[in-house]
Amino acid sequence: MLSFFRPALLPSLAVIALAGLGVALAAPASTGNASKTIIVAVDGDDHASGSVSAPLRTVQEAVKRLSGSKSGGTVDIRGGRYYQKIDLTGVTRITVEAYRHEHVILDGSRFTPADGRSAMVNISNSSHVTLTGVEITDYRSSALDAMPIGIYVHGADDHVLISGNHVHDLGNDNQTLGSFDINAHGIAVYGDNAAHSITALTITKNTVDHLSLGASESVVVNGNVDGWAITNNDIHDNNNIGIDAIGYESTLTGKDRYTDLNRARNGVISGNRVSYIRSQGNPAYYEDGVWCNCADGIYIDGGTHIDVTNNVVTGNDIGIEVAAENPRGSADFVDVRSNTIDNSLYVGIATGGYCDGASDCGGVKTGQSHDNRFTGNTLRNNNKLNDGSPEILIQFYAYDNVIQNNTITATNDAGALLGTVDRAGADKVSGHNVSDRNRFAVSGTTNVSFGWLGKTYSSLNAYQKATGQDLHSTLRVG
Repeated sequence: MLSFFRPALLPSLAVIALAGLGVALAAPASTGNASKTIIVAVDGDDHASGSVSAPLRTVQEAVKRLSGSKSGGTVDIRGGRYYQKIDLTGVTRITVEAYRHEHVILDGSRFTPADGRSAMVNISNSSHVTLTGVEITDYRSSALDAMPIGIYVHGADDHVLISGNHVHDLGNDNQTLGSFDINAHGIAVYGDNAAHSITALTITKNTVDHLSLGASESVVVNGNVDGWAITNNDIHDNNNIGIDAIGYESTLTGKDRYTDLNRARNGVISGNRVSYIRSQGNPAYYEDGVWCNCADGIYIDGGTHIDVTNNVVTGNDIGIEVAAENPRGSADFVDVRSNTIDNSLYVGIATGGYCDGASDCGGVKTGQSHDNRFTGNTLRNNNKLNDGSPEILIQFYAYDNVIQNNTITATNDAGALLGTVDRAGADKVSGHNVSDRNRFAVSGTTNVSFGWLGKTYSSLNAYQKATGQDLHSTLRVG
């Protein structure tokens, strides 16, 4: 019998989860009656008082003035285009926001990104910080060693709210074909401090679009990030992954790398719309004369204890994937529930390692997928490539996963509903997965295809008899 452990949410995460369900969430930088507000304007003066009638010129000067106060305060930015970066390092209870919803643009076109990660807005080692209502654009590089980022959170942080911002048209424009050294992010959170998790993090109601990302992601939580929510964002038209929760990369190193400390965990990805995330034309994904259609809308890559719920994921290369790229890692205790996934070029849902070390999949070995649930999702018209790939694909090293109560409609010529990969049953790990009580249908074809543990069946009856799966599921043809 399979068991699926669903942890009690931390108090802070419980509040965050309510935000994802539409319940009002107080800004973490709330500062009480003693807080101060400083005004910044394009035509301001950093020697002025910071009032509405005498605004400052730079956001950084306003942050500096507030940083010495335990009660913190608010930086209100008047509308206009600012060729400025913002550094929120070691600050407490500070909100940076657009003044009365005026249109504020942080323009990175006059900056040359340094080697490594650099950002238009940097948040590090801070507590109770809010960034809201700001447009961030045009922070670009063509250097392989540079990683431009719109908003970057790292170090030891807690109660960070990133809300209502628009991050767009930035990234790394290097055109070296096949190079995974090309990287950029829209919003990036790196838990790179082993002693202090980034916690009580909320990324909500942002729009993130038209990014050149290379091998990196539109919105990512990576490493020691424990207790977070990515909710109600609109992420679209980027050339790599929409939302990613990562574990086992070199965010933490040494003894901590292959521990749960180095995994994005106890998180919620809910209510987002993720669309047209495609790697076609992305130089990092060009190999042997072709482009890889392998950009996920939502990707759990080595994350653990994450709810992926009520998202609309449409028109991407891959809808939702739960896997682990590192061969020593796994993606586990992930609940993929009540999502709508349609019009993917390749597959709707994928889980398990994508390669087992054989030469026909690149000779590499990837990690495991176990104790995950895929329930109550609606999948339709995925595999727009019409190459016979399925709505749901189970790959290598996948075990103790549940696929149940989904509505799955295949429209490709093969009528591919569930899919498998060659040798999937020979990796000595895969097995004990359960699929049942699903509502299968094919449209525009009378062909039907079910795959399980390396074998494919051309009828529901043959598949049921051979595998014992989906005994309570239904199939509609036509």
